Amino acid sequence: MTDDLATLLSLERLQAAGTGPLYVKLRRTLEGAVRAGTLGHGDALPPERDIAEFAAVSRVTVRKAIDELVADGLLVRRHGSGTFVAKPVSKVEQRLSQLTSFTEDMARRGMSSRSEWLHKGIHTPSPDEMMILGLGTDVKVSRLSRLRIADDQPLAIENASVSGEFLPDPSAVTNSLYAELERLQVRPVRAVQRISATNMKEADAQLLGVSVGAAGLSIERISYLGSGRAVEFTRSLYRGDAYDFVAELTIAVT
Repeated sequence: MTDDLATLLSLERLQAAGTGPLYVKLRRTLEGAVRAGTLGHGDALPPERDIAEFAAVSRVTVRKAIDELVADGLLVRRHGSGTFVAKPVSKVEQRLSQLTSFTEDMARRGMSSRSEWLHKGIHTPSPDEMMILGLGTDVKVSRLSRLRIADDQPLAIENASVSGEFLPDPSAVTNSLYAELERLQVRPVRAVQRISATNMKEADAQLLGVSVGAAGLSIERISYLGSGRAVEFTRSLYRGDAYDFVAELTIAVT
């Protein structure tokens, strides 16, 4: 524990940290250390038992304070490694009135985007893929899974399925799936999207750099050609602390 942090976490400093229970005072103290830069991005917190011993509080008090800071996105727990100061998150807004790719969205905001590919391959379609994409039993499906990153911040995990009829070679997709579909003259022109709240499971949390159980947005999208044929079925998981979806509503005229 650094001298600065040791001083901040002393019982005398905690008692002076306003009113309320000890865990609230400890939370305020740790949050203040992060805001002031005493604890910087990526810094590891001391073990909870060390904080409890030094501040002369119970481990339950320490755990409750840290739990709240994890829930607020200020700290992140990494299984088997400890608790760390999270990278500051910049909110991204996506309007629901236009069908655009992640790459196009980030470019419009002046943000650099890239993908870390998790999988590309051709598979026998699942029952869901057959029904949603209207596939026969003799048609394969191209699956593409990737981690979406903007300005070096992981934002989403995207799992896309496209009929092999429209995308026979998934390895041809480099950064933008829609750019490749446009080259093949099968870019979708409309989509139906369903958004629901979820909590991050361990594997997804590790990829996105958040704590297990953190809030996320689960999104299912079915995209269509002008003919009405479904061309893309995508399941995505977005960080709840980094992404806002915005819809403009107007009064219906009757």
